[in-house]
Amino acid sequence: MSEQVIGKSKVKLGKPIQVRLVSNLQRSQVYYRDCLGFIIDDWGHAERDDVCFILQQAVSKEDVMPNAVSAKRASYPTEWEGPDFGWDTYIHIGWEELDEYIQEVRESGGIIGIEPFGEEQGGWEFKNAHIHDLDGYNIVIGAMRKKG
Repeated sequence: MSEQVIGKSKVKLGKPIQVRLVSNLQRSQVYYRDCLGFIIDDWGHAERDDVCFILQQAVSKEDVMPNAVSAKRASYPTEWEGPDFGWDTYIHIGWEELDEYIQEVRESGGIIGIEPFGEEQGGWEFKNAHIHDLDGYNIVIGAMRKKG
């Protein structure tokens, strides 16, 4: 990835926290806790390891809008032109842990949108799976390793 630096700021930014508008806050909190393994607090934070969401009650169901699929582009450094589905979150995970986590989610009643699948791009192997939440947000769980 090419870097663009404006000035020489030494300000350190913290980890990003994604905010999710959900149609039913209590049901979403239970789903993220019981199916995805997150710790939930009274503020609406859903946290697990380095991942954090803030779940917020939407005013109306029409306000809940998972991402649409992005446009394809030929300027990636490999032949990949972009995802075939809308991604709301991409979470890196260890290669061996991906299948284990998907199995945990499945056994807990979570929604597996796309089962684990692999691809090869530019000397790397990728393995992804898609998990959906109750509002259709697409959480992509992905692993990568050098081909060899």
